[in-house]
Amino acid sequence: MTDREIIRGIIQRDPLVFNEVVNQYHQHVIRTCYSLVHDDHDARDLAQEVFIEMLESAEYFRGEAKLSTWIYRIAVNKSLNHLRRQKRKQILVRLGFRTGIGENPPEAENVPGHEPADAGLEERELRKALHLAIGSLPANQRIAFTMHRYEELSYKEIAEVMNVSVSSVESLLHRAKLNLQQRLEKYYRDK
Repeated sequence: MTDREIIRGIIQRDPLVFNEVVNQYHQHVIRTCYSLVHDDHDARDLAQEVFIEMLESAEYFRGEAKLSTWIYRIAVNKSLNHLRRQKRKQILVRLGFRTGIGENPPEAENVPGHEPADAGLEERELRKALHLAIGSLPANQRIAFTMHRYEELSYKEIAEVMNVSVSSVESLLHRAKLNLQQRLEKYYRDK
């Protein structure tokens, strides 16, 4: 099926087409969301929101980018909006207002689809350090890095999702790798 046929099926609320899209992109969307929010539960909730958004706004899909690019863009936007809301809630908590959010930091060990059941303690610590390092990157670097590394998108596809030039993606990835190298070097030095 072409992207146009898929969009037409979604607009017509064809459950077979919608289920096919969800099955094809579900894990990718969860990983993309997780790479930004670092919480498995939130990532799964955001993934549901992404597909609801896709269903509700399919009629506005212009076809200028691939369907997958459009879905990733929705996932990134939903995740960034979630982070903004979380940040506002944290500020309110610090000012003494109750918001009802949990106060526990997200666990980097719960990456969906990445943690083998019998992983050793050392491997889990390394994964946690890596995910904390990725999480500490500026948002644009983190988005570019995770889409390239975990979703295996090309520079051109990342540029389309992020709405930047390919050279900007190259620069973001270069800076992300340098920042990760510095952060992980410090982690190993402290070990």
